[in-house]
Amino acid sequence: MSERRLRILLVGASGTLGGAVEAELNQRHEVIAAGRNSGSIRIDLTDVQSIQSALKQAGELDAVVSAAGNVTFAPLVDFKPAPYGESLHTLGIADKLLGQVNLALAARDYLRDGGSITLTTGILSEQPIVAGSSASLVNGAVEAFVRAAAIELPRGLRINVVSPNVLTEAMPAYAPFFRGFEPVSAARAALAFSRSVEGAQTGQVYKVY
Repeated sequence: MSERRLRILLVGASGTLGGAVEAELNQRHEVIAAGRNSGSIRIDLTDVQSIQSALKQAGELDAVVSAAGNVTFAPLVDFKPAPYGESLHTLGIADKLLGQVNLALAARDYLRDGGSITLTTGILSEQPIVAGSSASLVNGAVEAFVRAAAIELPRGLRINVVSPNVLTEAMPAYAPFFRGFEPVSAARAALAFSRSVEGAQTGQVYKVY
């Protein structure tokens, strides 16, 4: 069976996970790398105009993939009741949550019929760690959005999310936070993105634990 060559916008291509996703998908498809400070297209997930501009620049697409998103890691004692802009949750909500949601919503206008959207969360949505409350909050919200959006997207569009464990490549920096976790390689996590982009399912959380 011959596969159709897809045009894929990959946000966060310069990161460890994004680089592995690009290497995986580039074998069969045209991958357009995008990022805040690198890539052929620049995009800032916290800026709606930047998202719109990046999608317009990319043109008609078969898939939009996000391997990006920042959150704040800090002990719960540091999180105080505060307005949105003053809360330690602000980064995660503005970037990884609302940024990915806005990317998905904007992508509807640029995806061909039957196209797909793939977002990224992580294991902390269901297996918390100390200092990871904001990541857990954001990951859980993104996954809930994906399940809900899947039943309403038009034109046969699909949406899924990939939730990887801590990456092997990140363990030198994150090992103290993830004692007892079995890390996965970025290349293994990237396979789940292929399942989302090249498969037929929608509303799925592909767990790579």
